[in-house]
Order: sequence, then C-alpha cells, then structure tokens
Amino acid sequence: MTKTRKSLAGSAVELVILVAVSLGLALAIQAFLIKPYRIPSASMEPTLSINQRILVDRLSLDLGSPKIGDIMVFHPPRNYGSCADPNQGADSGAPSSGQACDVAQKEPSSVTFVKRVVGLPGDRLSIREGHVIRNGRPEADGYIVPCNHNAVCNFPNTIVVPRGDYYMMGDNRPDSEDSRFWGPVPRAWLIGKAFFTYWPPDRLGTL
Repeated sequence: MTKTRKSLAGSAVELVILVAVSLGLALAIQAFLIKPYRIPSASMEPTLSINQRILVDRLSLDLGSPKIGDIMVFHPPRNYGSCADPNQGADSGAPSSGQACDVAQKEPSSVTFVKRVVGLPGDRLSIREGHVIRNGRPEADGYIVPCNHNAVCNFPNTIVVPRGDYYMMGDNRPDSEDSRFWGPVPRAWLIGKAFFTYWPPDRLGTL
C-alpha cells in the first residue's frame, strides 16, 4: 500500500471515530443534560405557542428544587382527565366544584406536558379568576391569559400542596388541562426546566 493510500485510510478511520464520538456526546447531552421539546398545545400561550421549540435542562433537578415561576416539562398522571377525588376539580367546561384537585395520583403517563410551577410542597393555594393566591398573596402573573368569569378558573376553597409534590398550571388559564383538574405532580415525574426557546427564530431567547 502506498503512503497516499495509507494516508487516505488513516483519514477515513479518523473521520469515522470523530463522527462516532460526536454522536455519542450528542446523545449523552440529550439523555442527561439538555433535551429539545415541541410545544403541542395552546396551554402555555402567550409565553409559548403551538409548535414552538424549547430546550430543557435535565441536570438542574439534581442540583436543586423547582421554584415558583419555573416552566417545567414533566409526566402528568396516567388519568389526566379527572381528579382522583371526584369531589374536587372539574373537567374543562364543567362547573367548578369550588376546590381544585389536591390529590396526587399514583401512576404517571408516558406523555409529557409543559406547565409553570405555581405551588411548592406545603403551599396553601386558592384560585380566583385564574389568579393563584399562594399563602395569602396573589402570584405575579402578568404572563397569563385572563379568565374573566370562566367557571374552570375559580376554585376559591384553599388546598395544601402535599409534601414532595408540585402544583402546575398553564399560562393560558381558560384553556389549560393542569393540576387544577388532575392534581399535584410528584417530584419523581419532573423531567427538567425549560430555559431557552430556539424556534421560531423571531422568538429566540431565554425563558
């Protein structure tokens, strides 16, 4: 074999190794650090629109706990159509029972949701016209779609978020299937925090 052929063969092997290492690093980053997601519904408008793309930090949950206002990707309960307690919550469009769902279900779904953290473990919550009253204080919610007099936006009876669970709501308060209806989310079901949006280009930026 000539030196030229040896050189070409060596370059080809080096390229294959480089591609394999790059692919392995990309897969590792996606599996353990950062993962892209597409927004499938209007529940987070106006903050996030349908088909908008976001990046989610999976490592942050190992280093700390979610905070009020964080936008999280997580698994909802397997039965996210109703509350485990039939006397709480309500399906979208049905009259409110007066109390949001405060019972965490036992089995997660395989699907993923994107919502905002509005309640931490131990917080006392009530919901009026879509505004969360947390420990006696209204949330700073300039990002939400107002509810007006929509029945699904009024749960005036106070609930307590169970230990180890988080309360999630969409910013589009009149049109979001969230913890109000199917309960708090156990920490083990959280995937990561959304921190950046990269598509469409005109909405590029941090969250």
